[in-house]
Amino acid sequence: MSKSLLRTALLGALLAFTIGCQQQSQDAAAPAVQGAQANSPDAVLMATVKSLKNGDFDGLMKNALPPAEYARIKADWGKDQEPISDEDRAKFAETIGKLTAPDAEKTLFAEIEPQLSAFDAQYQQQVPMYVAMGTGWLQSTIQQNKDMSEEAKTQALAAVNALGKWVTDTRFTDPDKVKQVLAIAVKGARDLNLKTLDEARALSYDEGMAKGRAVFGSFKDALKVYGLSLDDTLDSIKAEVVSNDGKNAKLKLSYTLLGTPLTGEAEMVQVDGRWYGKDTIDKLNEKALASNGAGNGAVQAAEGAAKAPSKD
Repeated sequence: MSKSLLRTALLGALLAFTIGCQQQSQDAAAPAVQGAQANSPDAVLMATVKSLKNGDFDGLMKNALPPAEYARIKADWGKDQEPISDEDRAKFAETIGKLTAPDAEKTLFAEIEPQLSAFDAQYQQQVPMYVAMGTGWLQSTIQQNKDMSEEAKTQALAAVNALGKWVTDTRFTDPDKVKQVLAIAVKGARDLNLKTLDEARALSYDEGMAKGRAVFGSFKDALKVYGLSLDDTLDSIKAEVVSNDGKNAKLKLSYTLLGTPLTGEAEMVQVDGRWYGKDTIDKLNEKALASNGAGNGAVQAAEGAAKAPSKD
């Protein structure tokens, strides 16, 4: 369980890093807004941040993608899933059963308490070494990324360092904090009200989005126990338009992660009067060309907009 807690912390760190430094892949994923000013690239991006904070994943999907692509994804919900094995069913049932049983918090803590002590005795002193290895790998990956500017690399490295320090300085096996996280997990499992894996797989798109919002809320609460508030990071994000020729826009993002001021970049393109993340549209173009040699009207329009020369 202690290893699971560490993995949860690292996942949260990567999520916060993604939010801050890779915003361009989501930056149009906001609820539809009215008016020219409300539909400016910076307003759309900030609406995205609000949707993410609220766990509105349907809103993110709906506005990050051209309408036809969104409709296709929604229509294909639940299709092409791998068959469920009896082993998968048994594992799901065992996990849900433990999390939703009477006095689950006390029972689970009693079960994992010896493991927490063992981890502290055997591995706690080695955590800085593991963190150094992990951050070193991330730093190398960033440095070798040919699609990132030098400024973007500098900021990404600063984010990695801030997250690495957080992981190093945080004792994830602290008994009081573990109890808080268990209480969050138990409440979250009960609120989901899913008894079998088959039931979970049978959720409709709308039901899945609602369950996803609940899980994301529990995840944020668990991270906050350890001092990482995704809401604080999202609330700190500010967007400034660097250039906008009506077809392409570049934004500068500023935000604070674990007390460290950072900046990032985002590129957007306008298609049929709506702003989308350039990275998202580029990937849709590539997918369309690979599948049938030509994209739909919206994607082709986006491709033309993305390739149009900027006036700045």
